[in-house]
Amino acid sequence: MSIFLTKNSRVIVQGITGGEGSKHTALMLKAGTQVVGGVNARKAGTTVEHGDVSLPVFGTVSEAMSETGADVSVVFVPPAFAKDAVMEAIDAKMPLIVVITEGIPVQDTAEFWAYASTKGTSRIIGPNCPGIITPGEALAGITPATITGAGPIGLVSKSGTLTYQMMFELRDIGFSTAIGIGGDPIVGTTHIDALAAFEADPDTKAIVMIGEIGGDAEERAADYIRANVTKPVVGYVAGFTAPEGKTMGHAGAIVSGSSGTAQAKKEALEAAGVRVGKTPSETAQLMREVIAAL
Repeated sequence: MSIFLTKNSRVIVQGITGGEGSKHTALMLKAGTQVVGGVNARKAGTTVEHGDVSLPVFGTVSEAMSETGADVSVVFVPPAFAKDAVMEAIDAKMPLIVVITEGIPVQDTAEFWAYASTKGTSRIIGPNCPGIITPGEALAGITPATITGAGPIGLVSKSGTLTYQMMFELRDIGFSTAIGIGGDPIVGTTHIDALAAFEADPDTKAIVMIGEIGGDAEERAADYIRANVTKPVVGYVAGFTAPEGKTMGHAGAIVSGSSGTAQAKKEALEAAGVRVGKTPSETAQLMREVIAAL
């Protein structure tokens, strides 16, 4: 089992002819993903070749869906045009939209997030994220597919690089699905959304949750875990050494007062029964102990 993405998912790439879109289309295909086409209005009717695979390029998301049966779109569109690309996918009722693009203005994200919420037909992952991978089955995004194999751990993370590190640290155990939700102030899929999906997935036995300083997403996730999650959860919060009041690498990581600090988040999670590591390696060790005790 997995959450949101399976071996049967049919993926299109918005921006398939661009440099990043082309590179990662090849890597998604190599990971076993059923990439079935792409979208670029200026190059509609052409094809993109990847080895012995020839992918059609469509003018619109709607056309791509009707011709290929796609149910996932991965967005590799420059920030200035990303809102329109996501809006188009929402209008086409694309079930899963994975927005890799970083640097999208927060107002643009707010607009397409609100639009998706009113429509109720599309789940957005991202923006500014590595996407989602179900090891051994499918990859929608930029996560290296060779890091790890399938296993019983579910992973949800704000940080892309920490997603990769945790997958590597626990590669001998493996993951059901790893989802990078992105570090922007507004994201389509939250820690809580992923926790709920992992809780419902019978093949996910334990969950790793990676957060970072700023905002209150981790505190809200802690409340949710306390009330709704029966599976063991271990956590890591990036930014224990960050000075207060500084904006860190991610746009969402702004600390004000005691709220939003790594220590405050750690305490909230521990109060909900989550074991929290001070480093990624310590967190991985905590997960090893959890798995050994199952």
